[in-house]
Amino acid sequence: MINVALPKGRLGEKAYEMMAQSGYDCPSILEKNRKLTFENEELGIRYFWVKPWDVGIYVEHGAADVGICGKDILLENRPDVYELLNLGIGKCRMCVAGPVDFYDDGSRTLRVATKFPNITSDYYEKIGRDIDIIKLNGSIELAPILGLSDVIVDIVETGKTLRENHLTPLRDVVDISARFICNKISFQFKHEEIIKLKTALADLVRTERKELG
Repeated sequence: MINVALPKGRLGEKAYEMMAQSGYDCPSILEKNRKLTFENEELGIRYFWVKPWDVGIYVEHGAADVGICGKDILLENRPDVYELLNLGIGKCRMCVAGPVDFYDDGSRTLRVATKFPNITSDYYEKIGRDIDIIKLNGSIELAPILGLSDVIVDIVETGKTLRENHLTPLRDVVDISARFICNKISFQFKHEEIIKLKTALADLVRTERKELG
C-alpha cells in the first residue's frame, strides 16, 4: 500500500482528481460517510484527508508515504521530505501588501503582520530590511487597517479581499502551487511504486500544459 495524505478542501479535491485521472482512483473517497481512510486494494493505494498544514508532518514522520502540499506550507514549516513534482494546481502568490498610499522610506523598523513568519523573515533578510514580525492566525488584512502593522505578507489569489479593504499588493515574495512530496525512507523502500505514481502525475501535468497552449 502507498499511503497518500490529501489536504482537506478544494486543493485536495483537485489533487484527488489528478490522482484518479492518473490511474489511482478510489471510489469510496467520493461517498458521503465519516470514514478517515479510503483504500483501493487492487491498485495498492490508501488515501486520507488531513488539514493542509499537517500534510508535511504526516509525510515527514512516515504516517504517509506521499502527499500533496502547498509550496507555502513547505517553505514555512520546512518538513524533511523530498519534493518530487510541481503539480501546477492551487496557483497563487505570496505578496507583501499594504495601504494603497503606503511608502516605506526605511526610516524605522517595518512592522509586518503574517501567518508565515519564516517566509517573511527569509524574504526581508534577503533584501536587508529590519522588520518586526507580528504573528497572526487569521484576518491578516485587519492589521494595517487598525494600525497593528504597516504591511502584511499573505497569499493573494484574485486580490479581491485586498481591494475591498483598500489594500494593494506591493511586492511579490514567491509563487505558490501544490507539490507532490515524499517520505525519504518510503522513497527507498517503495521506490518503484512511488516513481510509477510520480511519472503518471508528471505525464498528466505535461498533457494539461500542452492543452492550455
